[in-house]
Amino acid sequence: MIKRVNCQMKVLSLSLAAVLAGAAMSSCALAQDATPLINAINADNGEPSLAPMLKNVIPSVVNIAVKGTKDVNVGPLFNVPDEFRFMFPDLGRKQSRQFQALGSGVIIDAKKGLIVTNHHVVDDANEIRVALSDGREFEAKKIGSDPHTDLALLKLKDFKNLTEIKLGNSDALEVGDFAVAIGNPFGLGQTVTSGIISALGRSGLNIENIENFIQTDAAINSGNSGGALVNLRGELIGINTAILGPNGGNIGIGFAIPSNMVKTVVSQLEQYGEVRRGQLGILGQEMNADLAQNFGYDSNDGAFVNEVIKDGPAAKAGIKPGDIIHSIDGKKITSFGELRAKVATIGAGNTVTLGIFRDGKDITVKVKLTQPQEMDANDSGSLSEAFAGASFANADTEGVEVTAVAKNSPAQMIGLREGDIITAVNRSAVKNLNDLRSLVKKSSGRINALRINRDGNTIYITFR
Repeated sequence: MIKRVNCQMKVLSLSLAAVLAGAAMSSCALAQDATPLINAINADNGEPSLAPMLKNVIPSVVNIAVKGTKDVNVGPLFNVPDEFRFMFPDLGRKQSRQFQALGSGVIIDAKKGLIVTNHHVVDDANEIRVALSDGREFEAKKIGSDPHTDLALLKLKDFKNLTEIKLGNSDALEVGDFAVAIGNPFGLGQTVTSGIISALGRSGLNIENIENFIQTDAAINSGNSGGALVNLRGELIGINTAILGPNGGNIGIGFAIPSNMVKTVVSQLEQYGEVRRGQLGILGQEMNADLAQNFGYDSNDGAFVNEVIKDGPAAKAGIKPGDIIHSIDGKKITSFGELRAKVATIGAGNTVTLGIFRDGKDITVKVKLTQPQEMDANDSGSLSEAFAGASFANADTEGVEVTAVAKNSPAQMIGLREGDIITAVNRSAVKNLNDLRSLVKKSSGRINALRINRDGNTIYITFR
């Protein structure tokens, strides 16, 4: 980030046009760190412009075209209850239909040919074509994808002479910092828009399962998904993922996934092909003025711990109910949603240092994250479409217990019931959720059999 310097003019109150015109530079001496900004806004002809920076960045932003098939409900009575479905064999069925879609992506590793984009851009894609700004096209394959953060990692085939983008530090962003969005809106081709960071740590928007968004007023429209949000140094600070507006049009509210989250998710996708979600083992809530006053805490930022799960990572590390978690690995957190998102994407097996306010004192605690011992209905569908709508937890002894099944969900349709204990997938024993995850992933695409203990009896349920 550009170091802020003391001068008579208030730089943050100036418009981007004013900065580009040099108004912010005229009345004070610039720090050494401002050199990249000067280079970014001074064009070869002396006119103020972002063009010099964009010439270096645009080659790293690509257009993505996908083709695939997707199962859709057809027929006027596709919501026929299960008990009457036999009466309507041609209704309420699913049918595969072909689709085409456009989006954007960013080259993050030129040597390996790696591109990051949104999960929803390449979901269900059978064919992925990537077009560079110089007109070249390459075929790509999906390395891994995570629907909960809406990120996917692609690898180009038979590539050469690529330009990668430099990753910035999204934790260093502040509201008011300038931002530039680059992507392929409406399939028009490379388009650049500018604005500022409007807010940080946005969550609770029900856009994705794990949310810690950067909000910007830089114009983002349909097709920008997966494109780059960069700072004036040309560093990637976010991946554009969503817009808030009628009919998918820009109204000055767009959201991007922070680059630091992108970095941790992509690292896991490259290594494992999936995200091995991390868990602290706490239940909590957002801080507010009343909680802060009652606990003698001088801020509304942070995450309040309501409950610590027995034998979980937090309990083993000594975290207690009533603690206020205010930082992770030395970096301030503003909300429980931000803590949840960072812990989840840092991943199981990693150790984090938490800053905690307790009884009027600040302490630090090291916690080794583990994989969740429960799986809710949102996560189960990503493990297998057949499991969507079911919640799972480790059984008291061995196996995985089905703790809930949503009505008319795929899980109910294959025959799962609340209270079932899954003890095996095919002939391999299931001792816990980790076993279930690995066995289902290993057998993906085939017809499989779950061995289930139901009320003391052994039954089998098949699924694909």
